[in-house]
Amino acid sequence: MSGDGAAPVPVEKLTKKQAAAELKRLAAGIAEHDRLYHAEDAPAVSDAEYDAQRRRNDAIEARFRDLIRADSPGGRVGAAPSSGFAKVTHAKPMLSLGNAFADEDVADFAARIRRFLSLHEDETLVVVAEPKIDGLSASLRYEGGQLVRGATRGDGLVGEDVTENLRTVSSVPQRLAGAHVPDVLEVRGEVYMQRDDFAALNDARAVAGEALYANPRNSAAGSLRQIDPAVTAERPLRFLGYAWGEVSEELGQTYWEARARFAEFGFVLNEPARRCADVEELLAYYSEIYAARPELPYDIDGVVYKVDRLDWQDRLGFVTRSPRWALAHKFPAEQAQTILRKIEIQVGRTGALTPVARLEPVTVGGVVVTNATLHNEEEIARKDIRAGDTVVVQRAGDVIPQIVKVLKEHRKRGARRYKFPKVCPACGSQAVRDVRDAKTGEEEKVRRCTGGLICPEQAVERLRHFVSRDAFDIEGLGEKQIAAFWSEKRVQRPGDLFRLREQDEDSDTPLASCEGWGEQSAGNLFDAIEARRTIPLARFIFALGIRHIGQANARLLARSYGTLDAVLAAMSEARDPEGEAYADLLNIEGIGSKLADALVQFFAEPHNLDVVLDLKGEVAVEAAEAPAAQSPVSGKTVVFTGTLETMSRGEAKAQAESLGAKVAGSVSKKTDYVVAGPGAGSKLKKARELGVAVLSEEDWRAFVRS
Repeated sequence: MSGDGAAPVPVEKLTKKQAAAELKRLAAGIAEHDRLYHAEDAPAVSDAEYDAQRRRNDAIEARFRDLIRADSPGGRVGAAPSSGFAKVTHAKPMLSLGNAFADEDVADFAARIRRFLSLHEDETLVVVAEPKIDGLSASLRYEGGQLVRGATRGDGLVGEDVTENLRTVSSVPQRLAGAHVPDVLEVRGEVYMQRDDFAALNDARAVAGEALYANPRNSAAGSLRQIDPAVTAERPLRFLGYAWGEVSEELGQTYWEARARFAEFGFVLNEPARRCADVEELLAYYSEIYAARPELPYDIDGVVYKVDRLDWQDRLGFVTRSPRWALAHKFPAEQAQTILRKIEIQVGRTGALTPVARLEPVTVGGVVVTNATLHNEEEIARKDIRAGDTVVVQRAGDVIPQIVKVLKEHRKRGARRYKFPKVCPACGSQAVRDVRDAKTGEEEKVRRCTGGLICPEQAVERLRHFVSRDAFDIEGLGEKQIAAFWSEKRVQRPGDLFRLREQDEDSDTPLASCEGWGEQSAGNLFDAIEARRTIPLARFIFALGIRHIGQANARLLARSYGTLDAVLAAMSEARDPEGEAYADLLNIEGIGSKLADALVQFFAEPHNLDVVLDLKGEVAVEAAEAPAAQSPVSGKTVVFTGTLETMSRGEAKAQAESLGAKVAGSVSKKTDYVVAGPGAGSKLKKARELGVAVLSEEDWRAFVRS
C-alpha cells in the first residue's frame, strides 16, 4: 500500500478500499507462513518480518471490523500438529504475542494498559523486559514435581506429544527442586540451540555428507521433532523457562517473583532481564540488547515486555490470540535486490485474481526468495512494475515477500507496462472489479472471476479450505490430493468426501490402485475422513468459506445461535433487512453490516444452501457449549453504556465475557442487563422502555461477585 519507494499508507489513513486489499494480501501470506513455521519447521521468513504483517493485519482489522475476512489470520496462532506424534490438548491455550517495531508502538502499549486499568497518571507501571529467544515453543507439565508430559505449541490449542524427546534435554528438570513445589505446574519456554553448538553440528553433518541446517532455530525444531528420541539425545538442545499455563497455586504477586521461583525449581532463565518503571527504561533496555545481540550465545529476534503485577495481568486478560499484558518488540527486517522475471496470476477460492512476481532467486536474511506478492492491479500500476525490472524485495511478513520498489535506473529499453487480465486464466470467465460505492462508482481493488463454482480453481480452493487444519482438519488431504480428486470427479463438493469410501468400493478405479496410493494409505484417508463426521459448530461455519467470516467470527456466531438449525433459521429470516432476525445478527458484538450481509447472501444462494444441507446429512454438528453456570451472568446478554468509573469499557467487556456473558452493542428485548454509568443516553432509555434490568456500575460489580 505504498507508492514507488514510499512508506506504506498508515493504517489510520487507509480507505476501506485500500484496507480490504491489504487484508487479502496479508491473509494469504500469513496462512502459508504459519503452515511452514509450525507444521513443517521450515519457515521461509524471519519472525521479525512475519510479525510486521501480523501487526498491520491486526491494526487494520481493529479499525475496519466489517472487513474481517473468512481467512483472517487474526484468530490463528500457528499450524496444526504433524501426524507423526500423538496430539496433546493444552490445559490453557499457548498464545503468541502482539508485536512492536517502533518506539511509538511501545509507548502505545503502555498507554493502552493504563487506559484499560484506569491507572492514575502518577501510578507506576512496572514492566519486565527479557530477550526474545528464537527457538521452538514447548510446554512441560509437572505433577507432584515430576515431569509427566512435554508438548510443542502446535496451533496453540493442540500440540504434539514430544515427552520422551524433551526428557533428553539436559536443562529440562526431570523433577522440580525447591521446598515448595506446586502439585501441578505447566512450564512454558523455548527449546533452542546455542550458536557454537549449531556450528559444531553443521560441521559434523558436512563431514558426513548430510544436508546442513539453515539456522539454529530450524536445527532445534528438527532435532526436537525426531521420531526416535535417541537422535534428539545426540543434539545439543537447551531449554529456557519463561511462562506457565496451568498451575495449582500462585507463584508470587509479580512476574519477577515467579521468575525467581522458576530458578528455584531448576530452570534456566532468559537473561539478562530487567524490571523497568517507564517506557524510557524499556527502550534503553531494547537498545542495549540490540547492541549486545552479536555477543549473546544464542539467537534472539527481539525483546519481550510483560506487565510485572500478576493481578494486573489477570485483569488485562487476552484478546483472540495474544495477552494484553505482553508485547514483543522485534528487531528490523532485511531487504535485497533481484530481477523480476515474469508476473503470473493465481485464482483464490473467492475468485480473487492475485498477481505474483516470479523472481530470480535471491537470499534475504539467510532464506532464498523466489516469489513476491504484487497485491493487485492498482499496486502494479502505482509502482509501475514490469517484467525484467530490478526490484527491492523485503521479507516483511509474507511467505511470498513483497516488492518495496522498482529501481527504474536499471530498467531495460522496451520493457512494457503490465496489462492485468480481464478474463480468468483458469476458466475464461470475465474477471471484474465490483462497485464498492454505488454513489461514487468506486471499485474494489480486487478483480474477481465471475465463473463461481464452474471455475475449477475456485472449487478446488474452497475444498482445500474445507479440509484445512482450522476447518475439518482431515489428515492426508493436501493441495495435490484435493486437485486430483476434483479433476477425477471423485469429490465435487464437501459432502462427497464423506461418501468417498462407499463410492470407492463400487469404483472400477479404486483409490488404492492409483499412482501414489496403496491399500494402507487409502484406508488411512478413509479413516481420517470418518473421524471428522462429528465437528463443533464453529469449525463447521468456518469451513464453509463464507467471505469475511474467519475463526473468531465463526466462534461468535456459534456462541450466539448455539446450533446449526438455529443458524439456518436465523439466516433465512434475516433476508429481510428490516426484520428482527437481521437486527439480532447486527446486535452480536463484532458483527458489522458487511459481515451480516455476507452471511445472509451466502445462505440465500440456493447452491450454497444445497451444499450445506447435503453436508449436514453426512456429519453431526455439535451444538456450541452453553456457558458453565459459574456466575450469575453466564449465558446472559449484557450492554454497557455511559461512563464507567472504576474500570474501563474494555475491562468491563473482558470481565463479562470471562464470566460467560455475551456483550452486545445495542439494546433489544433479548438483552438481560444494561449496565449504565453517568451520561447514559438512548440505550438506557430503550432499556427502560423494554423493561430490561438496569444496573449501576456498583450493582454490576456486586452482582458478578455474588
